[in-house]
Parts: sequence; structure tokens; C-alpha cells
Amino acid sequence: MAKEKLYIAEESSKNTADKILNSLSEAILSVDSQQKIIFANAAAEQLLGSSYVILSRKKLTDIVPQDSPIVSLVEQSISKKAVVSEYDINIGNPIIGNTKIDVHVSPLIETDDIEENGAVIQFQQRTIAQKINQQKHHRNAARSVSGMAAMLAHEIKNPLSGIKGSAQILSQDISKDDVALTDLIIDEVDRICKLVDRMEVFTDHRQIEREEINIHSVLEHVKKLAENGFGKHVKFVELYDPSLPNTLGDHGSLIQVFLNLLKNAAEAVTENDGQITITTAYRLGMRVASANGEEFLNLPLEITIIDNGGGIDDTIKEDIFDPFVTTKSGGSGLGLALVAKIISDHGGVIECESDEGKTIFRVLLPSALKGNHDK
Repeated sequence: MAKEKLYIAEESSKNTADKILNSLSEAILSVDSQQKIIFANAAAEQLLGSSYVILSRKKLTDIVPQDSPIVSLVEQSISKKAVVSEYDINIGNPIIGNTKIDVHVSPLIETDDIEENGAVIQFQQRTIAQKINQQKHHRNAARSVSGMAAMLAHEIKNPLSGIKGSAQILSQDISKDDVALTDLIIDEVDRICKLVDRMEVFTDHRQIEREEINIHSVLEHVKKLAENGFGKHVKFVELYDPSLPNTLGDHGSLIQVFLNLLKNAAEAVTENDGQITITTAYRLGMRVASANGEEFLNLPLEITIIDNGGGIDDTIKEDIFDPFVTTKSGGSGLGLALVAKIISDHGGVIECESDEGKTIFRVLLPSALKGNHDK
């Protein structure tokens, strides 16, 4: 009877431990000395896009390349019986993509159930705090453009009108050879006015009118525009989650966002083998402050635009959503700043990851389902 009670107690303890591990937001994976997977919590299943039933039939090298840093970390931890860590690495799993994560590996304590040496692997993606800070950074960038636009509209457009009028009057009393110079002045004034007009969009602080929107209809619309215009040379791949719920927002603004992102991606790829992948997925988890700072929003709708171009220059990668940051010849550097503002107005987050041969723009948006807004 005593042995039976002890067995029941041990089973209860094991079940409790499993529940705790499955409740963690961080992905936990355990392997034995042969690197066969012996445990995966719910977060690891979600991260790796596979259930434990399937993962339990695999070895670590079946889900990451043999030369992945994680393999050597596990070997080090088991051989040295010590905790080893590596930060901001790409583990080489195609489902995770180029997302940089932190990896901590601990030697597995031997128990009656586990006789061989093994290891526990902990995956840490960027923290919620880091994502919130990034969102605030984008909001500040939008605000800086807003203030500058208001100033330019007032201080520059009026004098420009005078310059243009004067040039038009001068063109009536000068020789034909000099008319080209006054025409140049008029053209340049018009160009500056158009730039200021584009920036005035940032001065609009009105709350957007929200309605339920099927994000797939937005993506299909902008893809058709791309295929018949700037993206004729591109192969488009769609990986959509058909069960994705609607989001809340302004239809026209969201079209502007994804049209801009697709155009940037199309300009980044080559004509011979250019490919743009558009994905949607439902991600549980992250809560971030909304644009007005008065509530918290869950952002489970994930939309990514992935291109196989040359990547973003390292010198501007961290500031890609700031105004006037661009490597395009003749570009104004306002496109992505406007995208960041629109997404912020929708209570969402936009992120960018880029390496040689792959650039990912990830947009996280709220769901229209009840329970999405938590005070």
C-alpha cells in the first residue's frame, strides 16, 4: 500500500511539473545523450510548428542543421555538466526563420525515469519589453515627423509660393534661353511642395475609424496590384492561415501599408529569381500598450512580407522606420515612417529582420474577436 501511495504521489508530482512547464511562455525542449527529443512543452511545439508526438520521434539534428550552434551547446552542456548559453543566434530552423533568439542549455538531472545523461534546452525570443520599446521608438519617429511636417507646412510652403510666382513673372520678360532657368525654379518648387504635402499626412492625429477587416482580402488586393504593376518580375508565394479572424482598422490605410511593403520588397529582389512570400498566422501571447496608452491589446494576427533580395544595409537597419532614412536613389525616406505611424494608429507593431538573401517585415495586429481588449 505504501509503494502504491508513493507511485501515485510521484505521478501527481510529474503531472504538476508537466502542467507548469506547459504553462511557460518560453520554449523548453529536453534531449537524451543521443540528442533524441524526450520532452517538449507547449511553447516549444508552437515555436517549432510541430506536436510533441511528432517531435518525440526525432533527434535534435532532425529539426536543426548539424552545424547549428544549438547542437554544439548541447554537447558542451552534457560533457561539462554545466549551463551554457549563447545570445542572439539563428538556430537554423526553417519554421523559425532568421529570428534571433537566446539559447540556454542545462544538463539534465538523472532520475529513475531518465538513466542517461541529457540536456534541457531553453529558447528565449525577444522579450515583450523589447517589443514594446521598439513600438515606442516607432511612435516617437512618427511624432518627430509630425512636428516637422507642421513646421514645414507653415514656414516653407508660403515662401515657396512667392518664389514660384516670381519665377513665373520673370519668365515673361526674359529671353527664351533663360526661360529654362525659371522653369527649373518652378519645377523644383513644385517638387518641394509635393514633399511637404506628403509629410502633412503625419500631422493627422484623428482616431481612425475602425471596422472589421479580413486581412486576407487586403493582401489579395495589394498582391493583384503588384502582379499587374511593379511586381511583374516577382514570384509571389502565399502561406495563409485560413482560420485567421478579422482585425479592426481602416481598410484604405492597411492597403497603403502592405502596398508599400510589397513595393519595397519587389524593388529589393532581382528580375531572374525574385520571390516574395506573404504569410499569415495566429500567434497567442504578447500584450502591448495601445497607441493612446490607455489600454493593452493582444496582437495575435501576424502578417509577414518576406523577400529574397540582398537585405538591408547594416548602417540603417536599426533606424529603418525613422524619417528620411533610405538607400534608394531619389527616395524620400518617408514610406516606412508612414507605415510605422499607420500600424501604431491601429494599436499594432511592425518589426524588421534582415540578412543577406532574406528580409522579413512582420506586422502584428489586434483581433476583432471579443476579449482582445484588456483594460
